[in-house]
Amino acid sequence: MAPRTSEDFIALLPHRPPFRFIDAVDACEAGVSITARYRLTGDEEFLAGHFPGFPVMPGVIQLEALAQAGGIALLAHERYTGKLPLFGGVEKVRWRRLVEPGDELTLQVEMERLSARGGWAHAVSTVEDDKTCEARIFFALAEAKF
Repeated sequence: MAPRTSEDFIALLPHRPPFRFIDAVDACEAGVSITARYRLTGDEEFLAGHFPGFPVMPGVIQLEALAQAGGIALLAHERYTGKLPLFGGVEKVRWRRLVEPGDELTLQVEMERLSARGGWAHAVSTVEDDKTCEARIFFALAEAKF
């Protein structure tokens, strides 16, 4: 059965807290695109060291959140049932704005080219319409072993 609710889409993702960076899925066209959200609360453990007195979401975690959103879009398509989307590479990454506690990232991922073994996507995160990160992400698909 196809996912219907935000929780159903999130449940497709094999990641679990504290390493899941998706709070809600607003729209998803399986295998095509997704719009999701993640709110930085300020309680995340990684903020204690990044940076003391000036907590900022690490850029690599912004990329991970985008990759997780893209993973949901892939896993929502029946073609990728039983697959594990892995972060296989990244190109043309640019960070544009700091993400701080209280900010909510909107994560938008559009698939560019997919095959049975992987594919590329264009990914953009924003906070209140201000671009925070943009990248081209490569997904490698493996057989899920769990």
